[in-house]
Amino acid sequence: MGKIRVIAEPLPGVKLIQPKVFEDARGYFFESYNKMDFFEAGIDTDFVQDNEAKSVYGVIRGLHYQLPPYAQAKLIRVIRGKILDVALDIRKNSPTFGQYFIIELSEENKLQLFIDKGLAHGYAVLSDTAVVQYKTDEFYHPEAEAGIFHADEKLAIDWSIPLDKRIISDKDKKLPRFDEAKYFD
Repeated sequence: MGKIRVIAEPLPGVKLIQPKVFEDARGYFFESYNKMDFFEAGIDTDFVQDNEAKSVYGVIRGLHYQLPPYAQAKLIRVIRGKILDVALDIRKNSPTFGQYFIIELSEENKLQLFIDKGLAHGYAVLSDTAVVQYKTDEFYHPEAEAGIFHADEKLAIDWSIPLDKRIISDKDKKLPRFDEAKYFD
C-alpha cells in the first residue's frame, strides 16, 4: 500500500486524499507530500509555492481562483483546527459546472484536498482558530485574481457558520455572484 490513498473523487479534478499516518506513544508521522506517491495517485502537478493562513472561528475565505494563464491547482490541508473546505466547478464545458464539493478537513482527520485548475476554492473556520496550508502549482498573480461571492443564493452553500458570526474580508464581500463571474472554457 502506498503512502497516500485517494478516497473520493467527487468532481472531475477534485481528489480527497488520506495519507498513511504512523502513530505510536511518541505521537505521529506522515509524509504530507511526496511527488512520486501523488503521481501514482494520478496527480502529476509541479507545486511551486506554499501558503499558510491562520484564521479565527467564523472566517470565510473565498471563493477564490486565478484566471488563465495563471490558473492554479491546489493541495490543501489543515495543520491546526478544523475547516469546512469547498471546491466549486467553474469550467463552462464540464458536466459538473456549478456543482460543488464540501468536506471537513482537520488536524485530527489529516485529510487533504487536491483541487485542479478550473475550480474555485474557499473555506470556513469551524474551530476557535485554524492554520491552513496549501500548495499551488502557479505563483500568485494579483492581476489574475478572481472570485465568487461566498453567500450567493444560487449556490446555496451551507458554510456551517451563522450569518451573525461570519467574518468576511471587504474584498470578498465585493466578489461577483456566480452568474456574473468569469469562468474557465
